[in-house]
Amino acid sequence: MIQKLLVANRGEIARRIFRTCREMGIATVAVHSGPDADAPFAAEADEAVPLGGAAPADSYLRIDLLVDAARRTGADAVHPGYGFLSEDAAFARACLDAGLTFVGPPPAAIESMGSKLRSKAIMAAAGVPVLASREVTPAQDDEDLAAAAEEVGWPLLVKASAGGGGRGMRVVRQRTDLVEAVAGASREAASAFGDGTVFLERWIEGPRHVEVQVLADAHGAVVSLFERECSIQRRHQKVVEEAPSPAVDTALRERMGAASVALARACAYEGVGT
Repeated sequence: MIQKLLVANRGEIARRIFRTCREMGIATVAVHSGPDADAPFAAEADEAVPLGGAAPADSYLRIDLLVDAARRTGADAVHPGYGFLSEDAAFARACLDAGLTFVGPPPAAIESMGSKLRSKAIMAAAGVPVLASREVTPAQDDEDLAAAAEEVGWPLLVKASAGGGGRGMRVVRQRTDLVEAVAGASREAASAFGDGTVFLERWIEGPRHVEVQVLADAHGAVVSLFERECSIQRRHQKVVEEAPSPAVDTALRERMGAASVALARACAYEGVGT
């Protein structure tokens, strides 16, 4: 049983975890950057540890500072929240190496799925349909990027390989906007997740965004917890989630669930995931 939990995140994410911990009788530790010292989440934890710095790269993305904060406060577990280091295998491994419980999947599974490029390859190998994509870098010239774009098809999305939450994403409809979109998405991804890797993916007009939840244990058992309709978004951020999805019938639900379970098994996932 976890006695004291450090939440390696901020804002609404941290507040929700703190609330659940209070209900469960678990002591909590907040960490915060300089500008977040007076934020509500920092005051709602039982303890708060300043990380220093203003940018995420100098605070919430500093694995060494987060592990040190857990040690100094006597926390026995770390919850990464979402975004930041939640999909960073090195962070999960550092927590385990320090004798801390990492509230999340094992490092190997994060390594497999934390990179969208790597996860797309695993999905394809597991028989899960994926959109065409190509990894690109800001160092490539206009001709190289245009050639990659032609392979993927227009319109397209420049997308960060790491992280989530709508960060590091740019919709591109014409070649003249491609170079800046790649550079801008890479900069944003590097700042938010510590990894500027981006790729091009075909942009689907008017899609449905439907997610499937899975639950996996350490013995290989995996089940689908069905889907959530997440199509109502603002700036690639979900605003409303609805379950079940009104756009998914029984046959499609079974196919999506089976694909999700196959993917979880392919990467030896453990815990609850999407």
